[in-house]
Amino acid sequence: MSESHESERRTDGLDVAALQRRLAAFAAARDWQRYHTPKNLAAALSVEASELVEIFQWLTPEESARVMGEEGKAARVEDEVADVLAYLLQFCEVLGIDALAALSAKIDRNEVRFPVSGGR
Repeated sequence: MSESHESERRTDGLDVAALQRRLAAFAAARDWQRYHTPKNLAAALSVEASELVEIFQWLTPEESARVMGEEGKAARVEDEVADVLAYLLQFCEVLGIDALAALSAKIDRNEVRFPVSGGR
């Protein structure tokens, strides 16, 4: 199966709410909800984002563009992206933020703030 087809297969039937429910069930089964405060989740999100940055820290721009072609590094990048997304979704769940609506509203504001100019 090609890489793009594999990615499509892994995400069939997934949505943000389903992933949030799955994360909540995972935490509840381990009695971790008490640790999932906005402060702790924001800190964890920052740590995981820093771990993603660490992978690219000393790479040239060209090396960083090829990182997904290196099996070991690609797996690390995917794991850190998953960690960042997991903590972000948990953070949104705890605070009642609809992540997709927030993103859409931000894009709307940015389109007004940064209009396309003819000369770019």
